[in-house]
Amino acid sequence: MIASGGYSGSMLPNLVPCSDGAGEVIAVGSDVTEWKAGDRVCANFIIDKVHNDAPGDLALGGTAHGTLTQYQTFPANSLVRIPEHFSYEEASTLPCAALTAYNALLSGYEPVKAGDTILIQGTGGVSIFALQFAVASGATVIVISSDDEKLKVATKLGAKHVINYKTTPNWDEEAQRLTNGRGVDRVIEVAGTLQPSISAVRKGGSIDIIGAVGANPKPVDIIRPSIVKQLKIRGIYTGSVVQFNNMNRLIAANVETTRPVIDKVFAFEEAKAAFAHLKSQTHVGKVVIKV
Repeated sequence: MIASGGYSGSMLPNLVPCSDGAGEVIAVGSDVTEWKAGDRVCANFIIDKVHNDAPGDLALGGTAHGTLTQYQTFPANSLVRIPEHFSYEEASTLPCAALTAYNALLSGYEPVKAGDTILIQGTGGVSIFALQFAVASGATVIVISSDDEKLKVATKLGAKHVINYKTTPNWDEEAQRLTNGRGVDRVIEVAGTLQPSISAVRKGGSIDIIGAVGANPKPVDIIRPSIVKQLKIRGIYTGSVVQFNNMNRLIAANVETTRPVIDKVFAFEEAKAAFAHLKSQTHVGKVVIKV
């Protein structure tokens, strides 16, 4: 949306893009005590969202200049120490995709628990992390995609059921069948196609709205079905520094299950090619630019 001019929010002129990254601290202010040169860190996607209830007005790559740069300054309280077993490339995937998935599944109305059934749309960055966190939590996962090869990757990562929505366009009905007519407990909504998600979810279930990557997402009347099914519908916009630190503890406790899936790493000079690869939607997991 940023690169194509389709972003509807406020945006700085001549914006430096990209919202997440990882790097090494090279200097600290005189009053900073929690960080030192050489520390490996990520900056939170929303710089001023330290706690869950903070307003969060400064979003990297939108209302603040982003991370596609060699050097950058941050408030000390916006930084998070990256997991020790992660490379910088792996850690760079955390602030947006991973934290968004963590917020959706483990910081909402009702955290995911063992035995829940989660339906996840797609195999992009957020979706793959949602799959990994759900599996680490003991949930049963259904993944939908239009690509059988991507669904094979999802199966290897722990998805119990996969649905190709091109060959099975009524995937909501298939989700109902897979749950013996009960419906899934939660849908991770990234496509912006709410109607089938409402159909797939159980009575009293929840839908976490994360994006609208569908080609032509259409507005739908959600009021009546939401009331009838007593649904919990929540918009997710990444998360806080507190949630980031909590997520990193989950990652450290589930080293293999939560290792980031990186589709391709581009050099800093190839940033335009990286954006083109992202736009192609042929990737699984995250696309990384290495400075």
